Amino acid sequence: MIDAIYNFGLGLFAGNWWTAITWPVLWILIKIVVVVLPLMGAVAYLTLWERKLLGWMQVRHGPNRVGPMGLLQPIADAVKLLTKEIIRPTAASKGLFFLGPLLAIMPALAAWVVIPFGPEVALSNVNAGLLLVMAITSIEVYGVIIAGWASNSKYAFLGALRASAQMVSYEIAMGFCFLVVLMVAGSMNLTEIVMSQGRGQFADMGLGVLSWNWLPLLPIFIVYLISGVAETNRHPFDVVEGEAEIVAGHMVEYSGMGFATFFLAEYASMWLVSILAVTMFLGGWLSPFAALDFIPGWIWLGLKTFLVVSMFIWIRATFPRFRYDQIMRLGWKIFIPVTLVWLVLVGFWLFSPWNIWH
Repeated sequence: MIDAIYNFGLGLFAGNWWTAITWPVLWILIKIVVVVLPLMGAVAYLTLWERKLLGWMQVRHGPNRVGPMGLLQPIADAVKLLTKEIIRPTAASKGLFFLGPLLAIMPALAAWVVIPFGPEVALSNVNAGLLLVMAITSIEVYGVIIAGWASNSKYAFLGALRASAQMVSYEIAMGFCFLVVLMVAGSMNLTEIVMSQGRGQFADMGLGVLSWNWLPLLPIFIVYLISGVAETNRHPFDVVEGEAEIVAGHMVEYSGMGFATFFLAEYASMWLVSILAVTMFLGGWLSPFAALDFIPGWIWLGLKTFLVVSMFIWIRATFPRFRYDQIMRLGWKIFIPVTLVWLVLVGFWLFSPWNIWH
């Protein structure tokens, strides 16, 4: 259907050479809007779902005043933040001060360019999609560092140093998790990684959920999920925002939409980490059982991603905040050795007679 729409538009713009060039560019912009608009809505309403879910877990009411059942609360928050004054410290570096929030949120949105929503349904179905995701998301740490340095505040600078050290530490463990998945799938193409999870003995029996990567790569799956929580600076790894130590970390000097942009970047990163977990370990758009294949793949993708992102909130309601030295020790002394050991074990497994992937 998508190809039919593209060909129809190509026929409309095929009058001369410059209109024929216009349509492919316009088509790319249309696809970007189709992905980004629902994503921004999901980011906004994730804030509402977090407050609601935390309220249910803590036996209290969540937002319930603005709109029916509080459904208009994110819109009210957006209007409030848009109308707030943006205050810039006098000694702050003006250009970099405003660049920091943009560098924080742009990678979390740009990485969706290679996320597959179905077979051959992606903005760009490139063969090195996994490598591109790693390259784009690694830029996010620059937004944090620039915001902390440009604020010309010791609190903001200390928070930026803590955040950047934490993000870099857990990016290494997440990179090894990506590498293990790449090895078993034999491809860096995210679509092919999903399709490889639909093949095998259990998939042939109609038990697709047992052929997904989460089962044979369970330790790697757990490391990835925990590293994703730390990478997004979420509780219990949110030492960047230690109220008794450095207030709001690198965001402490920001107000209005500057602060909101960092806030939205965190939630956009949660969605990105969740859908990558679903793509690499939970079968992407594939149904768990053959009897449920009649349900469209994008619904399965959305349900799985929603469950994973809800886990972030569940963890926040369950665990106390870790000390900074505990966080760094977990990343460097536990997760990196564990992923390296599993990298070697999976390598031997692939070349053994008991290889289950090929």
